Amino acid sequence: MANHQTKQLIADFIEDIWNQQQYDKLGLYLHPDYVDHSLPAALSPDSTGLLNWIQATSQSFVHQTLIDDQVTEAGKTILKITLLMTHVGTWRGLEATGAQAKTMGYRFYRVADGKIIEHWAIIDGTALENQLKQQANQGCKLPE
Repeated sequence: MANHQTKQLIADFIEDIWNQQQYDKLGLYLHPDYVDHSLPAALSPDSTGLLNWIQATSQSFVHQTLIDDQVTEAGKTILKITLLMTHVGTWRGLEATGAQAKTMGYRFYRVADGKIIEHWAIIDGTALENQLKQQANQGCKLPE
C-alpha cells in the first residue's frame, strides 16, 4: 500500500470502529493474524479481545478519538491522539459522574496485505482518572 492509503486506512479505522462503533466493519480493517500488544492481560490479543475492549470502554465512556498528528511510512503509522470522554459507567472503581474529560496518547499500527496486523498504544489513563476524581469532588457539600 502507498503511504497515503495506509494513512487513510488507519484514520477510517479510528472513525468507523472507535468513534462510530461500527463493529461489523472490523473485518475490513483487521488482518486475520492481527495482534494487539496493548490490551489488558485478561483479554486475548486478537480481534475478539479488541472488540471486547472497545465494548467495555463504551460501557464506561461515551468517547471520541481525535487524531492530532499522524506519521506514516513503509506500512507503519503512529498517531498522537486526544480522547474526549464523557463518564457514563463505572471505571477504575469510580461510579459514573457524567463528567467530561480528555486525555492524550499514542497509537502505533503496522499494516500488512492492506489491513492492520499489529497495534501498540500508550494512553494516559492516570490523567483521565485524576480529572474524573477532581470533578467528582466539586460541587456543593451538604452539612452533616
